[in-house]
Amino acid sequence: MSHQIILPRVMHIGKGASERVADTVKGLNCRNPLLVTDKVMVELGYSAAIVNILETAGITVDVFSDTVPEPTVASISRGVDAFNTQPYDCIIALGGGSPIDSAKAIAILGKHGGQMKDYKFPRVVDEAGIPIIAIPTTAGTGSEVTRFTIITDEDTTEKMLCVGLGFMPTAALVDYTLTQSLPARVTADTGIDALTHAIEAFVSRKANLYSDAQALSAMALIAPNLRTVFVDTSNDAAKESMMLGATLAGIAFSNASVALVHGMSRPIGAAFHVPHGLSNAMLLPAVTAFSIPSAPVRYAQCARAMGIATQGDSDDMANQKLINELKMLNADLQVPTPADFGIDKEAFLALASTMAEQALASGSPSNNPRVPTIEEMVAIYVSLWE
Repeated sequence: MSHQIILPRVMHIGKGASERVADTVKGLNCRNPLLVTDKVMVELGYSAAIVNILETAGITVDVFSDTVPEPTVASISRGVDAFNTQPYDCIIALGGGSPIDSAKAIAILGKHGGQMKDYKFPRVVDEAGIPIIAIPTTAGTGSEVTRFTIITDEDTTEKMLCVGLGFMPTAALVDYTLTQSLPARVTADTGIDALTHAIEAFVSRKANLYSDAQALSAMALIAPNLRTVFVDTSNDAAKESMMLGATLAGIAFSNASVALVHGMSRPIGAAFHVPHGLSNAMLLPAVTAFSIPSAPVRYAQCARAMGIATQGDSDDMANQKLINELKMLNADLQVPTPADFGIDKEAFLALASTMAEQALASGSPSNNPRVPTIEEMVAIYVSLWE
């Protein structure tokens, strides 16, 4: 059977790619962009640098910098209000996954109206929004090359998964030099997020030869460099590998979907305000151990691609090494347990069934090699406290 592969129309990858922003705007026949970013990008001077490049090229740009981490319905509404003040013809999204995800939602709501919940999965949003030029500043979410956005409904605490061609950026400018000022904690969390994308894309029931190639390449780039960038944020070679790996992982899961880790991770983030990459990291070892019996060959290939198992290792040996590595990686990257993060155990366990139901409703668990029941997801949540 054939598989539909969706990518940005334009991609620039490597040092200085972000400096192509004015050329990209003009190449899309746009003249009036809105820059969507966050306060951190403003404080670091990154947004000013983009504005300067555009204005030097004769392009006037306005800035909306009120996006928030883990974007919400309310934060998106503010962005749509800002978008509607002028006849903007494209959006430049600058930042990590949250500003880029915010820009995707603003582009759809700004053009088509309605409420964010109108666009959540299982609806597939194939209507085109306003063109988006995504400039990522973290090596993690891969949002610059995906057809997904995640927006939290504050009323229900649900992290709504929104899917479709309408959320795919038109252009992606992937410049690893923009990650050089990231704190070690953010570097680790976004890096584990990217690794999770690659692993889940490879074991997904929707995997295909194209997504497999991207996922394996991503694992080979990310796994050997994740610890390095955590302890040495100035290592350019490792940063470049991480950035490309994150983009390839994004391409992989955008075309194969994520699975159980992401399905269970989103409710933790929504209910307890845990950064997305961190909640992925908390779950990854346990979910991998749960899933391996249904895809032992696939997971063994992950271990070999990551460089922690050899071709001479049996699949069982490779999979044991994989589980051990994921646990060691969390220890080395100082990933907190839910208790260490400050989550109240009784509150967490009381919400476990609701979180499992939300995870199942997102659709992601059904892509897992071993599709869990609600009770099995609850057991995995409980195991995070053992």
